[in-house]
Formats: sequence, structure tokens, C-alpha cells
Amino acid sequence: MPIPESLCSALADHYRIERELGAGGMATVYLAHDLKLERCVALKVLRPELAAVIGAERFLTEIKVMANLQHPHILTLHDSGAAGGFLFYVMPYVEGESLRDRLTREQQLSVSEAVRITGEVASALDYAHRHGVVHRDLKPENILLHDGRALVADFGIALAASRTTGARITETGMRLGTPAYMSPEQAMGEREITARSDVYALGCVAYEMLAGEPPITGPTAQAIVARVMTDRPRTLRAQRSAVPPHVEAAIQKALEKLPADRFPTVAAFAAALNDPTFTSGTSTTLLPATGRSLVIFGCYDLVMGLGLFLFPDLSLDLLLTARTAEHWVRLLGMSAIVLGSYYIVAGRADLTIMARASCWGRLAMAVGFSLLVLLDLAPVLLLGVAGNELLGVLWTTLALRADTRG
Repeated sequence: MPIPESLCSALADHYRIERELGAGGMATVYLAHDLKLERCVALKVLRPELAAVIGAERFLTEIKVMANLQHPHILTLHDSGAAGGFLFYVMPYVEGESLRDRLTREQQLSVSEAVRITGEVASALDYAHRHGVVHRDLKPENILLHDGRALVADFGIALAASRTTGARITETGMRLGTPAYMSPEQAMGEREITARSDVYALGCVAYEMLAGEPPITGPTAQAIVARVMTDRPRTLRAQRSAVPPHVEAAIQKALEKLPADRFPTVAAFAAALNDPTFTSGTSTTLLPATGRSLVIFGCYDLVMGLGLFLFPDLSLDLLLTARTAEHWVRLLGMSAIVLGSYYIVAGRADLTIMARASCWGRLAMAVGFSLLVLLDLAPVLLLGVAGNELLGVLWTTLALRADTRG
């Protein structure tokens, strides 16, 4: 889009605007030349309707808070002001790319790279939170990558706009925050937004770096907002098995619907991502239906296995026609004990790979029982036991699909 002549004229004494770099819902950013210091800068200009709602006085007061945030992973503020009806602030021009640019090109990052970037962003947010500033609009577009180092940008607009009456902001057709990274409390329009809202947004960014898409998606902004308040994201390990369990658990905890259930600080979130022993301790890290199926059929296998192993003579009398098959009974009993115990543990840990392994184990048990019948070592009655194992395979498969579907 062409650069407004009125904007160029208003800032002509200090900046020469060269071209538009990008535009968002609340502002447009330009590449400009600082005439005094002879350097390239990023000039961010608020949309006129938002500037009218916020007002120059409030904007300039709040932007001073951003100017005092000095941290290695926060993009510093060079200048700010009001001119010709425009509200603007000036930041360093970073030669590099945004995290959004990188995700567009690569879609997913390695686990180590995603954890590192999340940690750097967390350190910036933690510093801001300790100075009373909540970002409110963290997203890949606001995370710049310079020489491999993450820089968090755009504390300013959300901070100033958040102090404005919500009804007046709504009149402009804008929403504070970006739906796919917006915490449920933001989506519900709560006025008091705490640091735990940034924990949620950072969890969304971390999730996207690993999964290739945000945790909640939808065809429209309204659909995404509705899902943010009701739906749980798909588990990471169901989509990418290389994600360590503790990383998945940490991200799932950061994405809890209730602020009280999330990490109290972004620093705690970052620490959990680097702690292999971390478990969230909540059901959100589990696959609930899959876990139930594994535990229920695991208990069945355990009881059946103990019966076959401890009472082979009785089992022979009830099931088999040849006493020479006692060793087969004991072998199947031991297999059922081992598999049953394994399934119960798998149901509690609820890892996708365990669920799939249990299906293969049950298929093996079903084949074993069927062979006994075909070899005339057991009556047709034993096919019922084999059928039960196949039922377990079906139930676990359906439960796994229900837990991991998008």
C-alpha cells in the first residue's frame, strides 16, 4: 500500500519513511531512516481509529513503561510520539526474520530449538512481568530472530490499549490479542489479565513450533475463540512421537483453561521444559479414553493370567481336552500376567506408543488362543477368550482415535 503523504509530512523532520514492512490488526510498521542518527529503524504507527480511542496522552504515558524494559531478549524502544494525528513508536530495525517467517518456511522446528526459543522468550516475559508488564499479544509475529537469538517485540500497543474501556475498543472492530494465541480469560473479555495469560500464549507458540500449527484452529476468528474456551488441543506426542513426555506435559499444563491450573510464572514453564522428570500431575497430559480401555482390559488380562498360571489343572478341566497342554496354559497365563500389568501401567502413563503396543499384544494373545483351538488342544469355548482380546484391540483403537483426533 502507498505510504500516506500526511504521515511522511508529519515525521519529515526526524524520519524518512522508505517502505511498508507489514500491517497488523492494530498498527502498520514501516522501514524508516533516522535522519539524526543515520540508521535504519522500524517505525510502528497505530491505526487511526485505535489512536483516536486510546488518545495521545494515555499512549505516551503507557509507552514509557515499555521504554524502561531493558533486557537482552526484549526489542528496545528508540522513540515514540504523536504527530499530525498519528501515534507512533520507533524500534531497532532487526535484520533477520520473525518466528512466523521461519515457521512458514520450515513448519516445524527441532525439539531442542523450540525449547531454546521458548526459554529465551520466557526470560523476556519473566523480566517484564516482574516490572508489572503483561504482553497480552504474544505470537510468532512478535518474536524476532536475530543471529539465532529471540527478541520479543510489541509490548507497547497492547499495554496502552488494555487501559482503554473495552466497549470503546470493540467499536473500532478490533480485539486485543490474536485468537489462536489468546487465553480463555482474554477470549471471555475479562478486564484483569495476569501474567498467566502470557504463560498460555507462550504455550501456544511452543506447541506450534513442535506441531506445525497452533493448538486451537478454526475457519474464522469467532470459531477459534469459541474453541479456545471449550476444546482441548490434540496431544503433541500423538502428532510427533519425538517430543519428550516432559515437554508435552509442560506445554499441556501451560495450556490449561483455568489460569490457576497453569504455571504461576513463565520461568516455571521454561524450567519444566528442561526438566526430564517433570509431569503435570493432571489429566490433561493423558489420553483419557485410551487410558480407561488399557486399564480395564489390563485388569481382565491380569485376572485371567493369574487364574491360568496358578490353577492350570482347573483351567485344563474347564477349557482343554489334553492334559499334555499344561505348559501351554502356564505360558499363556504368564503372558497374560505380563501383558495385563503392562497395560495397566500404560493406562496410567497413557502414552500413545503403549496403546499401540497393547493392540499388538492383544492380537498375539488372540492368535495364541485360536491356535490352541485349531490344534485340538482346547474346545471352541476358548475362542470366546480370543474374541475378548480382539474386542480390547477394537476398543483401544477407537479410544485412541477419539483422544487424538483434531
